[in-house]
Amino acid sequence: MAKGRSSIGFSALPVTIFAHLLVIAIATLLLVWLLHFQDGFAFKSKINKGKIFNLHPLFMVIGFVLIAGEEITLCFINGETNYIYDESAIMAYKTVPATRKVQKVVHLLLHLIALLAGIVGIYAVFKFHHELGIANMYTLHSWFGMSTICLFGLQWLLAFYSFWFPGAQSSTRAKLAPWHIFLGIVIFLMAILSAETGLVERFSFLKLGRTQEALIVNFTGLLLFLFAVSVGFTVIL
Repeated sequence: MAKGRSSIGFSALPVTIFAHLLVIAIATLLLVWLLHFQDGFAFKSKINKGKIFNLHPLFMVIGFVLIAGEEITLCFINGETNYIYDESAIMAYKTVPATRKVQKVVHLLLHLIALLAGIVGIYAVFKFHHELGIANMYTLHSWFGMSTICLFGLQWLLAFYSFWFPGAQSSTRAKLAPWHIFLGIVIFLMAILSAETGLVERFSFLKLGRTQEALIVNFTGLLLFLFAVSVGFTVIL
């Protein structure tokens, strides 16, 4: 089998490049929507409380879904042809050689950034609801979103304890790895589902109808779906 090519005879590299482009497109559309149509974002606003809410999609999509889902599509491997499929960042190809220790540090740090971004995003929407007297956790989106961030945090803590410090025995790590990967894929799909339901919920709340803003929101959701497909295709490859 050719290096970097799957058993079905198709290279993962074009899919990974496509995913990079999707990340750029999704981030661009989201920023255009929040900055141009929704007046930007702020942690405090006495007049426009919507600015507080806008931090929620900003941190959840760019800071959580894209970083955790793609992990900037970087894979640090040590000169061999084996690929490292990270917990939610499943797309990987040989880009930067590094030691095993560096791989783990970068992996943990990038996912920690995603986790912290998710926490800030959750805080923003709770703050928005509190200041407007809106109830929390009553929609399917909120159920999936909270479940996703909690599972992601649990996954990170278990990975830190098992694979980094103090670290389990090699045989134990080998047994945990498949479950680590499986749970990562589940969490990634939950994050995509949370983002999609969140966009639909916001679309309905704003009553966008047939407007330019509606197109941007819909295309953001469509590109998120394609991003999920590209990640899944990379797993197959």
